[in-house]
Formats: sequence, C-alpha cells, structure tokens
Amino acid sequence: MNSSPEQQSSIADLIARLAPQDGDYPSAISGLSLHRRSAPTRPVRLDYKPSLAFVAQGAKSVMLGHEHFSYGSDEYLLTSIGLPVLTRVTEASVEHPFLCFLLNIDMLQINQLISEMRLPLRATKPIACGIALGQVSAPLHDASVRLLRLLAQPEATQAITTLAPLIQKEIAFHLLAGPQGDRLRHMAVLDSRTHRIGRAMEWIKENFALQLRIAELAERVHMSMSSLHHHFKEVTLMTPMQYQKLLRLEGARRLMLIDMLDAGAAGHRVGYHSASQFSREYARRYGQAPMRDIAQARLQLQGGALLAYDGAGLQAGAV
Repeated sequence: MNSSPEQQSSIADLIARLAPQDGDYPSAISGLSLHRRSAPTRPVRLDYKPSLAFVAQGAKSVMLGHEHFSYGSDEYLLTSIGLPVLTRVTEASVEHPFLCFLLNIDMLQINQLISEMRLPLRATKPIACGIALGQVSAPLHDASVRLLRLLAQPEATQAITTLAPLIQKEIAFHLLAGPQGDRLRHMAVLDSRTHRIGRAMEWIKENFALQLRIAELAERVHMSMSSLHHHFKEVTLMTPMQYQKLLRLEGARRLMLIDMLDAGAAGHRVGYHSASQFSREYARRYGQAPMRDIAQARLQLQGGALLAYDGAGLQAGAV
C-alpha cells in the first residue's frame, strides 16, 4: 500500500519546519540530512553512497551514465552501491519548495537484518543497476515520519539516542522486504557479485591514475574477466574503462579549477600520457577544451553557483 496524500503532506510539513530556509541540514540523527530548494538547480556531480532519498515535495533527476532517473513526491531513490552521478532539482518554487530527506544505509545493519529475517539471496536473479526508484509504502512513510518527529521534539537527545537506531532498523526492514530488497541483499552479502563489483569500483577510485589491467582487477575481486566486465556494466551502466576515464577527467577538472594546474599538468597527474588525447576526451565530456571550460567555471564560481550542494547530495557525496 502506497502512502496517502495526507501522509505525504505530513512529512512535507515536518521537513519544511525542520529546514525553514533553502539549504542542506545535517541532523542530530547519524546519517540523516534534510534538503530544501525554492527553485530548480544546476546539475551537480556527486558520488552517491548507499542511501535512501525520499522526496516529500517537488521533483529531482539523477543521471547515471546515459540513464535518467526522475522522481517526485511519494517516491524514493534507492542507491545500493557507491556511484558517480549528475543530479539536479527539476521542480521547486517558493510556494512549493523541493523538500527531501536523505538517509545513509548502513550495510552492516543490512547484513544483520538479512540474517535475522532469514532472507535468501536469489543468486539466479540478474544483477540490476545500482540505482532504482520506488513508491513510498505506507509502512515506510510511517517509520520515516516517526524518525523526523524525533528531531522536532524539544530536548530530544535521549529520544534520538534510544529510538532513532530502532526506527532506522525498521526503515531498513521495509526496504529489504520491499520490491527493491534484492539490490540491498546482493550488495550486503560479502560473496555476492554486486559486492565484488563494489570492491572493484573502490580499487579503481583509489588508483585511477594507474594503468587499468582488467585481468589483474578481476583476479583481485575473484571474478573472471568476462564476468567482471558484464556485471560491472550492469551495476554502473559503464565499463571499468569508462568508469576510470570518468574519474580521471573529473579529477583533472578539480586540479585545474582548485589547484590552478594547466591542462597538460592536470592530464598527466591523472594518468594521461598524451595531451591531445586528454583534450579530446575532456572536450567530449564537458563540451569544450579544458582551459575554456575552466575559465567559464571560474566565472560561475565567483557567483557561488558551480559547487553548490544539490538536494540529496550533502551526505551522499562530496562536491
């Protein structure tokens, strides 16, 4: 059963009271943040961690690879593995601001719940993309409201310390029991292929400037080369090489923008041995040559626009 319009209004009212102005609000509850916007936002690049983003009002779009995921009120976006995304608020106004909360998912807790619930891991089911949309059920909505109400209580420290972990566990229970539960199960179980893909992604992220040898990476995560390539693309909508290229280009852009490196030095720092190849691939991704793009980005930075946080991105990743 999905949540009713009355229920949805109640959670929007709660977030609006707790987040009275536009911005991102970390909360006293570990892993929970609130987000408000009164106008659509520019696209922002983020690294999403395993999390639940629950939109109470307005709408948002997330792009992974070439796939778009759009969701609005009474919907949630579930991220079961760390992924690089492009995200923006698409529906928001002063009268009806975008309102959402973001709850990071504790994979250790998910693993414990899988054991307690005796949930089988359906190994024969194909692994799906690490991002999925869902309708907010009435039980999930009810638990979310109770979690937010803890923040609204005066002198709520004791209630938060005692009750918040229990309600967070209840939310995790509803996610596992719901239609997207298999995603979390595959990521949490240590010998699952999705978990191995997560380990492969972490290794590439930590070593993106190095030459990527698929055979060595496959051996590192105990997969065959064909299985690694196939399942990596299923989960991330990118090949390992495409993922590495994305990390390299974004790393080079940060070096030029923040550390003031020129294009040649930045490209070399992130692993490019050919300046012309770096410029071609940079222009293909960002639409123009490196230094022209950086010059425009610095102008935007002067207006405070480029690196602004977006909606469900505060605790899901870093700008």
